[in-house]
Amino acid sequence: MQKAGQYERETPQDLFDALDSEFHFTLDPCATSAVAKCALYYTPEVDGLSQDWGRHSVFMNPPYGRTISKWVKKAYHASRTGATVVCLLPSRTDTGWWWDYCMKGEIRFIRGRVKFEGRNTKGQLVRYPATFSSALVIFRDGK
Repeated sequence: MQKAGQYERETPQDLFDALDSEFHFTLDPCATSAVAKCALYYTPEVDGLSQDWGRHSVFMNPPYGRTISKWVKKAYHASRTGATVVCLLPSRTDTGWWWDYCMKGEIRFIRGRVKFEGRNTKGQLVRYPATFSSALVIFRDGK
């Protein structure tokens, strides 16, 4: 789950299911109880950045704001100690965090735009495509 403005953007279930069939996820470190994709998840109050991700198979759709670089750095370093981390990220190839970390992983660009779904702060269901292109960045096996 990531937040942008007043919206919490939930990963589309079909995208998650396709990835889960390949990676068999065990941890969602960027979730709320309403949108968690795995039985084991960390909420903002638990702070997934400060947790040990161990040897989990991790699905990460981080907050896309100012802290995104911290999440990508955490994903990369968690993979160095045994975790497999699949990151759903905006394809921001002009940023330092992309070059410092994403270029060290396996990159799968997503054709078209991801269509997020969620509820705004008024509780209204909203569906809309992202305003940016996205990519999956996979860190695993110390690579």
